[in-house]
Amino acid sequence: MSDVPVIADLVAVSVWSEAARAQGERIALVPTMGALHSGHLSLLAEGRRRAQKLVLSIFVNPMQFGPQEDLAKYPRDLAGDLAKAASVGCDLAFVPEAASMYGRGYQTAIDVREVSQGLCGARRPGHFTGVATVVCKFFNIVRPHVALFGEKDFQQLTVIRRMVTDLNLPVEIVGLPTVREPDGLAMSSRNAYLSPADRQRATALYAGLSTAKALADRGERRASVLIEAATAEIAGRVDRLDYLELRAADDLKPLQTIDRTAVMLVAAFVGKTRLIDNLRLG
Repeated sequence: MSDVPVIADLVAVSVWSEAARAQGERIALVPTMGALHSGHLSLLAEGRRRAQKLVLSIFVNPMQFGPQEDLAKYPRDLAGDLAKAASVGCDLAFVPEAASMYGRGYQTAIDVREVSQGLCGARRPGHFTGVATVVCKFFNIVRPHVALFGEKDFQQLTVIRRMVTDLNLPVEIVGLPTVREPDGLAMSSRNAYLSPADRQRATALYAGLSTAKALADRGERRASVLIEAATAEIAGRVDRLDYLELRAADDLKPLQTIDRTAVMLVAAFVGKTRLIDNLRLG
């Protein structure tokens, strides 16, 4: 299937990590849910650059899916993922089972309160608790020196950074810019759900964000004006605009005006597929 070693057992991964650390080797971890695309590969390539050992985790985490969400239908392609991981020199694929990650009687969760509120946190109750919990478990099992995440999931990245700071976890968190298709669509495993027509309409998200950024670059600082401009570009081309907000880039506080580095975040349904994107402004 691949020349990347695959380990599912949690203890075996910890033993592997301890052996690498004993040799003085730095470990990089890229946590994923599989269905790898070029965005994931950019994270793996940067992890390869930053460490002697590169670990990819593939785990479709049931704890971060709501009861009406697409856990069973989430795209899975282990053979393809391992081939892609091999192409960037991955040293290990950690592919645990849910029964191992959440054993009998499991009852512990991590709630990163404030930065989990609003945006996707409001639309997907419990989602970021599931994210924080599984990522913390990965950090404890793999014990990486550095972990890499994409900025497309900006609120997720903020949650993870806050968790690492608050719990004094000894891991460096690196966020990398969103990787996009030539027409601007943010790469996402969920893009596979889009029909050709919906795929074209999905470019509205980046078009709207880019319109707002162009205004901000010309000096516009009022959130209401920037949001109105982006909404005008997006709303008529998607089936439902879930949210479109301007937040502070460091702590996700809502902004009325751009008085520090800001990020505009959007979520929308195109067909039955919910897509997210964001762009820094100011």
